[in-house]
Amino acid sequence: MKIAFLSQMGFEGKVPRNHKNMRTEFAQMCALNVDHFSLRNIDNISSIYDHAILLIPKTAKDREWLQNIDIVNKAKQIAKKVWFMQEGPSWIFQDMSIYQQFWHYNVLASVDGILTENTTDIPYFKGLVGENKTIVDIPSIMIEDAINKNSLKKKEEREGVIIGGNFVRWYGGFDSYIVAKNMNEKISSVSMGRKQEQESLIEDITYLPYLQWSDWITELSKFKYGIHLMPTIAAGTFAMNCAYLGIPCIGYEEADTQRNLHPNLSVKIGDVNSARELAIKLKNDKDFYNDCSILCRENYINSPHNENNFIKNMNKKLKI
Repeated sequence: MKIAFLSQMGFEGKVPRNHKNMRTEFAQMCALNVDHFSLRNIDNISSIYDHAILLIPKTAKDREWLQNIDIVNKAKQIAKKVWFMQEGPSWIFQDMSIYQQFWHYNVLASVDGILTENTTDIPYFKGLVGENKTIVDIPSIMIEDAINKNSLKKKEEREGVIIGGNFVRWYGGFDSYIVAKNMNEKISSVSMGRKQEQESLIEDITYLPYLQWSDWITELSKFKYGIHLMPTIAAGTFAMNCAYLGIPCIGYEEADTQRNLHPNLSVKIGDVNSARELAIKLKNDKDFYNDCSILCRENYINSPHNENNFIKNMNKKLKI
């Protein structure tokens, strides 16, 4: 299959396997061996593709210029089938203006198919555009080539707990922090774009600096436990990265990576009490910890989040 991937990013070509910042969409593009183009340059694409996948910007500001363009019709000029690819939570467009909300809906209604970040998102989109629209998930994956595996800490060398988000509703960092405190372990956290300046005043959290993806995997391997109570269900890379390393991660079951890879550590959105109980059990029950550590690694290898499985699954889905 010949696939074109169009996003707001400016580069043109393929994503190399050794890319140092192999975030989710880069990994998906790399695994599928797609050609990437900027949405702004769609009129200059001369080749014809089997599939064009549109990754529409997820902020109102970044998509303003698109509102005056029939982007789906333009994509149909270069591809036999056009897909909308979700980025961020399924409801993200509802924080935008009324005009932008209807523009977003019209895009969903006009494409041939929709690629969701989680299978749990599929009923939402079916409710918007109907049962006849092709709606399938495109799992988050990892391309492992850029990881320096010699730098990864072994299981017995790990210590402390890392929480996967900052202190905003989007990431649920406060909930993760409170649950982590039940483990009486050193707590660390990541630095994301929504991090508040006052977070640096929290004395019992050590913040990692912003890292390139390959460096992030090395740093993550130093931790024994992961907690990511993020109510915004999106790509779920934190749980996936933890599973790759065999780090048990507590999180919300609505995210495919959490539910598929850490089934014994997944709770319903808002069930912080069950998350707290699991944190205490992980800390105090060595057999439970070891079982969860082994299981998440095995699940990663056998799941659609593993590159080999991802390619096979997506080839089937895109040929629908």
